[in-house]
Amino acid sequence: MAKARHTRFDCSPGCSVEAAISLIDGKWKSVVMFHLMAGTLRFNMLRRAIPGVTQRMLTNQLRELEEDGLIARKVYAQVPPKVEYSLTALGLSMTPVLKALKVWGDTHIDRFGSGKGKPLPQPKAVML
Repeated sequence: MAKARHTRFDCSPGCSVEAAISLIDGKWKSVVMFHLMAGTLRFNMLRRAIPGVTQRMLTNQLRELEEDGLIARKVYAQVPPKVEYSLTALGLSMTPVLKALKVWGDTHIDRFGSGKGKPLPQPKAVML
């Protein structure tokens, strides 16, 4: 079952961030979109590229991304069925965000993993 979506944002400071994050907040959505930045991929190609995801979870994440207009699903009428996924124009507009997340993750990868590393510093309040 797809998760409940926000239907209204209060337009307070940070509202646009909340709206953007709500589109890519699934565990694997950003990873799927990152792999699709390279081009069109079939389901099994995506599954091989993301070894930690189950078939069911990948299917659910792909459905939500398609429902939100971030990816396109193309089905070919053949046996066995052939299905390809690609980023839509809206999905492609997330490319700078995904690349920035990758750069940040590459910089701070040593903080992740076993969970026994240094604690993350508390963020300072930012005035906008």
